[in-house]
Amino acid sequence: MSFEITSEFLEKLTELIADNNEKEIFSLFKDVHYADIAEVLDEVNFDEAIYIIKLLESEKTSEILTELDEDTREKILDNLSAKEIADEIGEMDSDDAADIIGELSDERQATVIKALEDDELAADIKELLSYEDNTAGALMAKELVKVYETWTVAGCMRRIRGQAKDVTRVHSIYVVDKEDRLVGRLSLKDLIIAKSDQKIADIAKPKVDFVYVDEDDEEVAKIMAKYDLEAIPVVDNNNVLLGRITIDDIVDVLKEEADRDYQLAAGLTEDVDSDDSILHLTRARLPWLFLGLIGGVGAFIIMEGFQDVFSKYAALFFFTPLIAAMAGNVGVQSSAIIVQGLANDDVKGSINSRLLKEMLLAALNGLILAIFLFGFVWIYEGKMNTALAISVSLIVVIIVAGLIGTFVPLFLNKRGIDPAIATGPFITTSNDIFGILIYFLIAKLILGI
Repeated sequence: MSFEITSEFLEKLTELIADNNEKEIFSLFKDVHYADIAEVLDEVNFDEAIYIIKLLESEKTSEILTELDEDTREKILDNLSAKEIADEIGEMDSDDAADIIGELSDERQATVIKALEDDELAADIKELLSYEDNTAGALMAKELVKVYETWTVAGCMRRIRGQAKDVTRVHSIYVVDKEDRLVGRLSLKDLIIAKSDQKIADIAKPKVDFVYVDEDDEEVAKIMAKYDLEAIPVVDNNNVLLGRITIDDIVDVLKEEADRDYQLAAGLTEDVDSDDSILHLTRARLPWLFLGLIGGVGAFIIMEGFQDVFSKYAALFFFTPLIAAMAGNVGVQSSAIIVQGLANDDVKGSINSRLLKEMLLAALNGLILAIFLFGFVWIYEGKMNTALAISVSLIVVIIVAGLIGTFVPLFLNKRGIDPAIATGPFITTSNDIFGILIYFLIAKLILGI
């Protein structure tokens, strides 16, 4: 049964904290998962959150800190001493510890690292913080189980017991040579069924997937997803084993990327949360809103240039929003499919073949919709030439919008720009303008104005 945060639970917790009833609070959280406790801390007031963090043992609160909302965690860390933070960090895996310390100021980072009792962990954290953000090096953990190819199975079993105690989950055992270069891997099953006097080199699987330490984290995610890996080793340019990346880290990368793409598609230029300041939210929203404003002004200028068309065929004016909306919708649909394909590495072949396919698809959709629209306008207005002008315009607008929606994300991706931009206001605004311009040009041509 999943844990549920109710108003009754929060009221009881508040009362226990007010009464300083530590025993009951321990009992209340005894069987509660750390991720659920993190949600509780996001619900209670700040003083109560600090009280709980300082009350519970570091083994549990260290896990809680990794699950907290970043803003909540930042406030809590600001109210903990360097020694208290070091105690929490000491219970974490090196990658989580580096992530937490990385959120602190440079001065505080040095103080916390100095307060760590585990010198090896301190060295690992310093190393991880030295790698550039969004790379395999910044994402990996130093904890892993490695064995040397010259060891025997019996000797290997003795030695990995000491290594495994620091590893939360043993996905694979990595085999290295005397220079610590990655040469293969083992599973626990391989060790169990092997003879005790066999050399590790004789039973190791030489084929092992790995990533370089400077590999982009999104590329790491694609590799792990493609080969269904739960963990992948990280090496330097000399193939020296440095660490490993596990699937839970990749889930975080995918979530962050999805959030970033969603915000780009919605027209947000910065990573924001609903709790951010008004100034921060305004700075993130305003650029694309300004683009929309420019697009609206552009549409006004175009429409003003076709006043003679409006004066003779007023019905064209009333169908302008329909044409603009269809152009925007088709463009977003096309770009969304391409962006999704690029993210999943499913987009293959040349740009020309993609554009041809999209043109044929848009032509078919446009024809079906235009037939319906032609019948409606003819019946409603009683003028075949007006119905023909509007319906033909719709077909051309849909084709052009589909081509733009396909070409733009492919072009941006080739230039190293996040193609998710193309699913937002950028593509909608551009298609609105092109759609209106094409609409009036074709209408003017067909109606002979």
